[in-house]
Parts: sequence; structure tokens; C-alpha cells
Amino acid sequence: MEAKPFALGYVGVGLMGLPMVQRLLKLGWHVRAYDIVAERIAESGAVQCGSASEAAHDVDVVLLNLPTNDAVADAVFGDQGVAKTLRPPQLVVDFSTIPVEACRTHAVRLEKQTGCRWLDAPVSGGPPASAAGTLTVMAGGTEEDLARLAPLMRDVAGRCTRMGRVGAGLAAKMINQLVVGVGHAMLAEAVTLCEKAGVDAARIPECLGGGYADSNLMKAYWPRMVERDFAPRGYVRQLLKDLEMVSKWAAGLEATTPMLTQALFLYRELAKRGHTDLDTSAIRKLYD
Repeated sequence: MEAKPFALGYVGVGLMGLPMVQRLLKLGWHVRAYDIVAERIAESGAVQCGSASEAAHDVDVVLLNLPTNDAVADAVFGDQGVAKTLRPPQLVVDFSTIPVEACRTHAVRLEKQTGCRWLDAPVSGGPPASAAGTLTVMAGGTEEDLARLAPLMRDVAGRCTRMGRVGAGLAAKMINQLVVGVGHAMLAEAVTLCEKAGVDAARIPECLGGGYADSNLMKAYWPRMVERDFAPRGYVRQLLKDLEMVSKWAAGLEATTPMLTQALFLYRELAKRGHTDLDTSAIRKLYD
């Protein structure tokens, strides 16, 4: 196996991070990892570290894959954060979905504090794409930094697009989550309508395949809604967090988003009913 060009630190070995780390190791990458749940690191097979700061030792690039902005801030700037260790030309790459302006603030602070740069690289595709190396990556940062990461991106992404300066990748992710969140609500409504009309809902993806209604979202989530298979591949709580973030971002831009408002209402209701740890397709439950 050909040697990989640089070593990796990885912070956040959860639903998305675990399959990515396992894939990277299989492909020959050297990975030092940290997670607040030590068992996840052991399951990943990476070099086990006791803190985010330790994971950043003797590596070239530190990857973050965390559920919230607070988690990102603590992993980077906390008492045992990576900023305690980082020195140029180390680079931080954040796969997390956090607010655009928070990302830019972190990047400025990191460079001022350590001299190291930040690249935002939020992803779409879920755990299966993370395991298969077919994620869609929306990147924000310098062309130079993204070129440096090309060997890594070839191994984790089916598509990686630089959208502009730091934060631009997250702006694209906001658009992605708007489409995904509204799309979930639309699919749940359509599945319900099929069933009430006596149409074989399971055959709809086949019937509509190749037409304007066809999509990756339909292929992935329609069958789960029909089968009421809500085992988590992604969590309701995470999509709700993202939709709240998109709503706040859109309000700051004075954008009108009535469809987002409705999808957000539905996911808030789903959370109120205690379904935060189910798959995002569980929005179907609101129509039962």
C-alpha cells in the first residue's frame, strides 16, 4: 500500500467520524484520535489519545467532526484543546456543521493564537457515504490549503467543492440543510397521501425514477418512511439543530423562508414528542 503524505489527528469519532476513521485506517492513513467516549476510539482502531490536544501531537492535519459549535470551541480552545498543541504549518479542517460566523470567528482566533489556518468542510451523505468515501464536501478556505488536502479529500469524498473563503462551505451547507429539511417533510406528506389513496407507496421511487421528482433524498428516505424504519443513520436532534441554525442565519440575511419555517415547526414537534434520537425519517410519525 502506498504511503500517505501526512498524518492525521481526529477529534469526534461518532456517528459520522467513526466510519470515516475506520476507512482512513484501511487506506493506510496514520490517525491519532480523541472522543469523549473512549470506547469509540478503541472501536475505530486509531491511536487512542486522552485529549484533543494530545490528538494534535505529531500530525500535519487535525480533523474535527463534532455535533455542536460548543463542542468545536471546546475541542479547539478549551483547557485541553488542540490550540494548546498546534504550530504552523499544521492545519485544522472542520467537518462539523456550525454557524457561519462562528466558524469565521474560530478561524481568526486560531490563526492569531497559533499561526495555523482553518478550513471548513461540512459534509452531506450520512454514515454510509462516510464509510464508503463518497461524501459531498462543501469547503471554505484558501485554494492553497485545499490543494494540500487533495489526497485526503480523494479518500473521503465523492465530490469536494471549494465555495470561497473560510465560512463559504458552511454557507453552502446551510442551503443543503434547507433543502434536506424541507424535503423530509415533503416526503413524509407524500408517503401518507399515497397510503390514503391506496397507492403502493413502496413502488413510488421506481415509478418516479428519472423524472423531476427523483432525487437522492427520495432514494434514501422514502423506503425508510414506508417501512417505518427509524433506526438512526442521522438523528432528529441533529437535523433540528441544523434547521434552527439555518433559520437564524436566514433571519440575519432578512430572507423569507416559509417552507423552512414549516419544516422547523414539524421537527420541533417531533422533538417535543420525545423522538430526538430517532432517524430524521421519523418525521413520518407526525402523519400517523
